[in-house]
Amino acid sequence: LQKAARNLKPVVPIKFHISSRTDSGVHALCNAAHLDIQRAPGKPAFQERELIRGLNHHLKSEPIRILSAYRVTSDFHARFSALSRTYIYRLLLGCARWSEVPVFERDLCWAPPGGYLDVPAMQDAARFLLGTHDFSTFRSLNSETPFQSPIRTIVQAEIQPSSGFLAHHYESRGLEFWELKFRSKSFLYRQVRRMVGALVAVGQGKLTPHQIKELLELRDARALPPHAMAPPAGLFLKCVEY
Repeated sequence: LQKAARNLKPVVPIKFHISSRTDSGVHALCNAAHLDIQRAPGKPAFQERELIRGLNHHLKSEPIRILSAYRVTSDFHARFSALSRTYIYRLLLGCARWSEVPVFERDLCWAPPGGYLDVPAMQDAARFLLGTHDFSTFRSLNSETPFQSPIRTIVQAEIQPSSGFLAHHYESRGLEFWELKFRSKSFLYRQVRRMVGALVAVGQGKLTPHQIKELLELRDARALPPHAMAPPAGLFLKCVEY
């Protein structure tokens, strides 16, 4: 983004402030950022549509596009002004092994080993994640951990059936797509992937729904069962609300 912006010949170097960072391999259906751009004396300020066209022209080789642009007040901040962020995680059921995943769905979902999950049990377990909790168990440790409160409020935690890309072409295979949706003002490092991994463990019978509540109460990142973190490919940042 900043390399593309340099081609717009700003007077002062541009820095983008992104609303939400994602792990490598995670997707964003929509993200938000803010920037300050100053043009040379005598040149009019960029109009929104002009800025969109200019940035996208210089982003041709990148898997990212500017969808819209708005002029905002000077105190707006893409990260700190956000009211909520919504993530979805896509699961594929019915594949006993990775080689059975449809080609056009690879790197866009997770097909847990075994091919079957007890979805009603997962839905029961997801209810324990709703509300305000200390989510220490459901975060990965990093350099920011000592300075960041583990208290977060989950206002939505749902598991619903979904459709796959071109799914009507392989209906005969009996594949099922499910989406796990989480909404909060903010999330901890890898929190969504760890919550999904724990819920899938419930679906596999490795944990009971009530054990999700017990894990929350332990408030210890080491308490999560080994390998209970969903891979990044199935995770999508869906939207950021202001």
